[in-house]
Amino acid sequence: MHKELLEQVYNTSDFNTNGHSLIDQLTSHLENKLNDTSRNAINWNEPEKELQFWKEFLSDGDSKDMFQEIIKRTTYVHHPHYMGHQVSPPAPITALTGLISALLNNGTAVYEMGMSSNAIERLVIETVCNKIGYNNTSGGFLTSGGTLANLTALLSARKAITKRDIWNDGNQNQLGIMVSEEAHYCVDRAARIMGLGEQGIIKIPVTKEFSMNTDLLASKFKQAKDKGIEIFAIVGSAPSTATGIFDNLEVIGAFAKKHNIWFHADGAHGGAGVFSNKYKHTLKGIDQADSVVIDGHKMMMMPALTTALLYKEEINAKTTFTQKADYLLSDSEHEDWYNSGKRTFECTKNMMSIHWFTLLKLYGEEVFDANVTHLYDMGALFARLIEEEPNFELALKPMSNIVCFRYCLPSMSSEDTNILNAKIRQLLLEDGEFYIVQTKLKDRFYMRITVMNPFTTEVHFRALINKIKAYISN
Repeated sequence: MHKELLEQVYNTSDFNTNGHSLIDQLTSHLENKLNDTSRNAINWNEPEKELQFWKEFLSDGDSKDMFQEIIKRTTYVHHPHYMGHQVSPPAPITALTGLISALLNNGTAVYEMGMSSNAIERLVIETVCNKIGYNNTSGGFLTSGGTLANLTALLSARKAITKRDIWNDGNQNQLGIMVSEEAHYCVDRAARIMGLGEQGIIKIPVTKEFSMNTDLLASKFKQAKDKGIEIFAIVGSAPSTATGIFDNLEVIGAFAKKHNIWFHADGAHGGAGVFSNKYKHTLKGIDQADSVVIDGHKMMMMPALTTALLYKEEINAKTTFTQKADYLLSDSEHEDWYNSGKRTFECTKNMMSIHWFTLLKLYGEEVFDANVTHLYDMGALFARLIEEEPNFELALKPMSNIVCFRYCLPSMSSEDTNILNAKIRQLLLEDGEFYIVQTKLKDRFYMRITVMNPFTTEVHFRALINKIKAYISN
């Protein structure tokens, strides 16, 4: 009985049939969304109703309909009307590399379980380090997302800068990091996980342009020191998630060097700009960072999650975690690069490097230049369209493909304007034709788009603006 069931599970003929059927369904989905054939970017459903649907489907649904229902009941990142979260519409080829990784299931912590993927990862890391401007002493690895990468980078910073062996002996004094008040929440979360507490997160106010106010660094550093807080790192946003605005990495790097602290650049979204000839200036100074995070699943057309964590000095990647697992890892110095479990939280890590390698092999570095440059250009275009519209305003001039805007009338109070824009965004969500998100800056509510789809055009932008205007007039 058990063996018959297991033989059914591993039936290769069923795999072939189901696989071809699924590829056909996904191809149809892609053609429909990329060509803007269907109306909606999302078919919104309330959480409890969605939960009930799947509860009933589990007991009574036809298994032949399962994949199609999942495809239907999602947010369509390949639709030109998708302008929501910073999630890439993956290049179709990476769905196939994901299939390879899922089926082969080679965890990459130790070389014999991930021969090709570890070697490929090494080449990917060398390529990205070279684009950052690092020399041949640099290195790094791929890991599961920017949140985990930022935490790992700060652990590396603590290990390299602090005078005590906290990894083995525990922390005996108050440590701290400096970071923009507009930095991604995962930096705050990482600091709290590390036991720094609220007092150890020194938040630097932003300028009216929403970049870190570097004029305040010296005074904030002194204030922390006077309180007995040992600052060991400063984080530059490249860019901030909410605004798409880049901190001045060059000034931050100089400050870090002067005070002998670690400089980390959170380039989860915008770090891919190192590949863009037109926009790499937004990252000026990133080559001075001790560590850099870049998400492949944001601006580099890969499926989630895959993130590069790069180190100016590779030795810092090797020494972050000092923990012996005799049955897995030896201490040999030359083994480090192909036993990635020594450097990451993950022991079992999927073969994410093949996403990066396949795109590089098939299309070259130019594909990342093309994608970043085009999407940033389209962000600038949308901003110009908003500026041309009466009663619309930008939060600030965009530096990337992230644009914050709102509808406002001079006669409306700030509170009423916030309420109106929140209502517009909710109406858009429930209608489903367009998917955009929201943010709050200095107590002002803004709608926010992130142009992630290279097939989103001016026509789609104007349609979104006209839809918002229609809500107002009604």
